[in-house]
Amino acid sequence: MRRAVLAASLMLALPFSRAEELIHLTYSERPPYMVQQQDGTVGGLTGAPATAAFKAANIPVQWHKVPTNRQLFMVKDHSSLSCAIGWFATPERQQYAKFTKPIYRDRTWVALSNAAFAARNIASLEELAHHSEARVLIKENYSYGGLDDFMKQWRPVTAISTATTIKMVQSVSTGMVDLMFVSEDEGHYIIKEMSARMPTLRLLQFKDMPRGLERHIMCGKNVPDEVIARLNKAITFK
Repeated sequence: MRRAVLAASLMLALPFSRAEELIHLTYSERPPYMVQQQDGTVGGLTGAPATAAFKAANIPVQWHKVPTNRQLFMVKDHSSLSCAIGWFATPERQQYAKFTKPIYRDRTWVALSNAAFAARNIASLEELAHHSEARVLIKENYSYGGLDDFMKQWRPVTAISTATTIKMVQSVSTGMVDLMFVSEDEGHYIIKEMSARMPTLRLLQFKDMPRGLERHIMCGKNVPDEVIARLNKAITFK
């Protein structure tokens, strides 16, 4: 009897591994990157590999469909373990987050514009840099990879948005702004799915666009290294 009590006491004294705790996994619907599935999981270019990695690593998750600013708040908030899907590992974000191996890599960047701006026939970023009067729509707290430095030097008229991609595209289509930058994958998807409703949309492929960046699963600093290691082992993207 004493042995049983002692064994139970020792088990209670052992620290609970945070690597077994539930991960709050956040995303916002953003085809073709993230698309909600009927079973509550997420598919798409980044959603599917992230879903597969957590499943293969046997890490329990609770999905949260929330705006991007909320995702960042949850990653920074150490009251729970939180990860977000498909983010660039920028130096700023690495100060408050951990990143897995890449789960996808964008091909390049393109610009979505309206017909009036497209009629200027600008063929390159070098030419675009001479048009500081251009009105560019930027998503709040987003990184545009190699375009970030370009826009700091270009210094166009910028409008910061917290709206969904669809609402941002509508602003471009109606002429409220001249253009917005998106990945090539997203640009082709938008033209295919929305051009019938927004016939003024145009896809501009400047010849000197920077290459797209790798996308990762981004987790809070309090997410155990063991979780990151298990995810890295399960990620199949090369």
